[in-house]
Amino acid sequence: MSDEVARPGDDPPGVDRAARVEDEVAESFEGTVEKGAARLHRGWRALVTTGLVGGVEIGLGILGYLAVLHGTGSHLLAGVAFGIGLMALLLAHGELFTEGFLLPIMALFAGRGTAWQLVRLWGFTLLTNLAGGWVFMWLVARGFPEFGDDLTETARHFVDAPLDMRAVALSLLGGLVITLLTRMQEGTSSDGVKVVAAFAAGFLLAGLSLFHSVLDSILIFGAIHAEGSVTYAEWLSWFWYVVPLNLLGGLVFVTGLRLVRASELPHAPGPGRRTEVARGGGMRNPDRP
Repeated sequence: MSDEVARPGDDPPGVDRAARVEDEVAESFEGTVEKGAARLHRGWRALVTTGLVGGVEIGLGILGYLAVLHGTGSHLLAGVAFGIGLMALLLAHGELFTEGFLLPIMALFAGRGTAWQLVRLWGFTLLTNLAGGWVFMWLVARGFPEFGDDLTETARHFVDAPLDMRAVALSLLGGLVITLLTRMQEGTSSDGVKVVAAFAAGFLLAGLSLFHSVLDSILIFGAIHAEGSVTYAEWLSWFWYVVPLNLLGGLVFVTGLRLVRASELPHAPGPGRRTEVARGGGMRNPDRP
């Protein structure tokens, strides 16, 4: 029998570990809020440049995807190569429209931003992602004309899809996967693990041809530039419903559940409980390093 006797004030077994877990979750939440607030408060110049760069970085992933697809004919292997774009997005600090489904929402929940700032971030990031990708794919179509058939065939998978339950499911999954990628990368401080997560998400998004409003739009632009049979009207007929479904997939299945968990944290800020930094105007300029 153990000689140890519980002393008054001692924590029951397991309490210390549970407290550490709660502290880690709270710390992760606070870090997410800080990053989300920085994005919400970006100046116009930073907002436009990070969005344009984000479109180019996704274009890099599509270029890798096309190279592998052209050489092997395998969409699954090409999906792994697409991870190059998500890795570039991570390491070069570009902004992707669907990343805004987690970080800025958490900041808004914590009272560190406004709904207008969120709409501003989403709207301009989407437009600049598309603009940067459009220009990049014009260069790809001119530099690699041999990818024309691959571009057209892949784009046809999206623009020819009828608006049915399958299209809805693929769009919801696209928003879920890219938002979950942000959540996974925020859950670790290891750059190596973050890169692995980027390639895993790239495999799921591109390898399984999930519907993603920015990724697939940039690919469709490449098919249009290659002077295939794809048109801007066909792109718009697909694009208009994928954007809200991506939003729904990311917000409901990832961000919403994260907010439920965050609301249980005893020290986490929430609506009506702004932090001292937010109240006192002491937030650093997010446009500065």
